[in-house]
Amino acid sequence: MKDDDFLLDQSQIAPPRTVRIDFDDGSFALRSPMALKPYARCIGEWLERWARETPEALAFAERDDSGEGWRKLDYRALREAVGAVAQALLNLELPAEKPIVILSDNAIDHAVLMLAAMHIGRTACSLSSAYSRMAKDPSRLHGMLQALQPALIYASDAKVYGGALAGCGVEAPAVFSRNANAHAGAMTFEKLLATQETPAVMQAYEAILPDTHAKYLLTSGSTGKPKVVINTHRMLCANQQMMAQTWRFLAQEQPVLVDWLPWSHTFGGNHNLHMVLAHGGALYIDEGRPAPGLIEKTVRNLREVKPTLLFNVPRGFDMLLPFLEADDALAREVLSRLRLAFYAAAALAPSTWQRLEAVAQRVRPERPLWLTTSWGATETSPAITSAHWKLDGAGCIGAPLPGLELKFVPNGQKLEMRVKGVSVFPGYRHAPRETAEAFDEEGYYRIGDAGFLANPAEPSQGVIFNGRVAEDFKLSSGTWVSVGTLRVKLVSMLAPHVQDVVLTGHDRDEIGMLVFASPQAASLAPQTLAGRIAEVLRTLRGEGAGSSQCPTRALLLAEPPNLDAGEITDKGYINQRAVLTRRAAEVARLHAGADHDLQIIRLRD
Repeated sequence: MKDDDFLLDQSQIAPPRTVRIDFDDGSFALRSPMALKPYARCIGEWLERWARETPEALAFAERDDSGEGWRKLDYRALREAVGAVAQALLNLELPAEKPIVILSDNAIDHAVLMLAAMHIGRTACSLSSAYSRMAKDPSRLHGMLQALQPALIYASDAKVYGGALAGCGVEAPAVFSRNANAHAGAMTFEKLLATQETPAVMQAYEAILPDTHAKYLLTSGSTGKPKVVINTHRMLCANQQMMAQTWRFLAQEQPVLVDWLPWSHTFGGNHNLHMVLAHGGALYIDEGRPAPGLIEKTVRNLREVKPTLLFNVPRGFDMLLPFLEADDALAREVLSRLRLAFYAAAALAPSTWQRLEAVAQRVRPERPLWLTTSWGATETSPAITSAHWKLDGAGCIGAPLPGLELKFVPNGQKLEMRVKGVSVFPGYRHAPRETAEAFDEEGYYRIGDAGFLANPAEPSQGVIFNGRVAEDFKLSSGTWVSVGTLRVKLVSMLAPHVQDVVLTGHDRDEIGMLVFASPQAASLAPQTLAGRIAEVLRTLRGEGAGSSQCPTRALLLAEPPNLDAGEITDKGYINQRAVLTRRAAEVARLHAGADHDLQIIRLRD
């Protein structure tokens, strides 16, 4: 079946239907006409089901110690491991109100502990490994641990992660899968796995309520200080049901994923991981990343596994594409079983979209590649919208999922999007003021993003993402600059030599941009890259772009985005606010615009 036929088959994909409700104050809301069907009581129901119905089906796989083969766990073995670890947690008599905190990267042991905690009504909290493994200063991790007050702390290797715990000021049992003897008083994960399950595990499981806290996830901090987001079992289970009602094929074929996206974030940890568990699929844990030296591992894994669904951030696709474009045999294998390619977390450049379609057209001309996306947040567990139809290009984020209401409220030059529904979080942990500020007087969550209808006369054609409300700024002329829209356009025009740009110019006469070069730019002389940027700016000006649509100056940054400083998240997108704050001196230098500064490119009249 061609993908075009697949998208029109209502037994496979729900047709795009949306209802619009207009309000007297000029705002309006969108809803799906589909009622939300019943969903699981708790996360553990998925595991219990597949351990019973398909016990020998693969659940998780990760590279073994040799790096050549795979360590695999089927649903029977997964349920046995979860039961043993859950019993061990009960035996430790840990404080029920405190979370189980996990510091290390995605791995089978990580998954087992997280699922075991949730299986008995305890809360799991996975923190980005960057805070403990890669950060030079552990103070941010220590602050998080002091705020969380964990009941137990786990990491994969005491020699890698143990040092970051020193001086954290938190007293909690520590568990490691490797080298536990290197950390005073630590337990081995193997000891937890060796525990004999008793009826107490299922008694605790049966006591779980839909509003029991399942996970705590920390926001990335793109809008301020990170907060602890409460994710309940109701939220997480309802959100998977919403997506299952639009991607109906999930009920007929178990998804197979090769995925690196971190479980400390909602895209990897809720959207992808839970989709696999909800539908009895298989998740191959990818030790690769969209970074030089690591993307090669992802390519190898994709070639071996041949996934049915491919989830990634735009930077991940940008780094994968050169491999696919250079090797038709590789591209043919990677795409052979692919039902769709899905991007989220940031906008996909039009050039990336076109390149993905071109590769697919070359190696599987009989089946066009379905490129799609969604939109949501940590606070919405995560999906709010889904583009469950064929898109002509990037920009559209789809339409509301069943059970959610998406409201559009005029805010300055934009329409601010707010959301209400069963998968929206109850609040931030131990933060009543921040929780109250997150919701409006009608109970809609104020996500902070803006959007507009692709076709006001036909809301079923979806919503166009229009950046963050707080990202936009005014020039000294009073003209607004739409940061999200202009950024995507610039990155696309500068591909493949620019990784990202950060726009400047708040209360100034002209727009400027800080430029992060991509790995592909390493082969270019600085003067060549500068000339390329100047050429793009001249092209924009030649197309008639005014002061709010064309930077007049750019600064090539020598230092890449700094993860420790919060300039780039684990998901691979740029935190505009953090960059502007940390590099205030560079912004001032850019707008001073000294002619002798060879790193500054200026557009002359």
